[in-house]
Amino acid sequence: MNPQRISGDIQAVLLDLDGTVYLGEKALPAAPEAIARLRSAGMRVLFISNKPLKPRSDYASKLTRLGIPATPDDVITSGYVLGRYLARVASDQRLFVIGEPPLFEELRSHHLQIVDDVPGDPKHVIDVAEIDGVVVAFDRTFTYKKLNIAYQALLRGAHFYATNADKACPMPGGAIPDAGAILAALEHITDRSVDVLAGKPSSWMVAAALERLQLPPERCLMVGDRLETDIRMGQRAGMRTAITLTGATSRAEAEQWRPPPDWIIENLGELIAYLL
Repeated sequence: MNPQRISGDIQAVLLDLDGTVYLGEKALPAAPEAIARLRSAGMRVLFISNKPLKPRSDYASKLTRLGIPATPDDVITSGYVLGRYLARVASDQRLFVIGEPPLFEELRSHHLQIVDDVPGDPKHVIDVAEIDGVVVAFDRTFTYKKLNIAYQALLRGAHFYATNADKACPMPGGAIPDAGAILAALEHITDRSVDVLAGKPSSWMVAAALERLQLPPERCLMVGDRLETDIRMGQRAGMRTAITLTGATSRAEAEQWRPPPDWIIENLGELIAYLL
């Protein structure tokens, strides 16, 4: 890419986490130094993740441990965005959640009602008639039982929500199936599309981020490693965008994307040359 400077009216940088800032338990090359320089130059930095596997406080602690000081208010997750949305418009709904314990905790922190399964009790049966909404998220404990409960509830007309639609989650040594795999299965067998998708590239994630920053989208730069989530969200919102090659996207894929991202960068360190 030509080293064209990013517009001087950019006041905030929205950063994806996995594949952009870190991978597993290691910060990606130049990430801590780049973020420190952005902050010292007066840029706001907000971390955005589609993973609902931990509370925001845990992500903040991890970033701090990796040399990037952060607080929970610096982090927005798809679980937080969905909980925020449901608390506003569906607080009376009883939810069946396909997800892991931190997502349950997140949703309960928004005072939402969860129709709970009982782990390890094969005799426990959930009354599908009690379910008003189905929530789909990344779930490494996913079972046929969960699939069938969600299927039956959706056939009966339950609302259909998802934290994110990522097909795979980047991990050290290779990616693993993400929420998108479960979501696609349920959409296929029910002939329904999800009613609300909370995570990137949705407008709900954008709204939560801009509300936190108190800035219009044209003053923000979205940086991530996925074209179909990070870059698409930024482009739809009217933000400038930069794709980093440290995660799921190759240079060839980035160059073929239409409309193209504003910048293709090797890592976050390269972003400094454009911004500062």
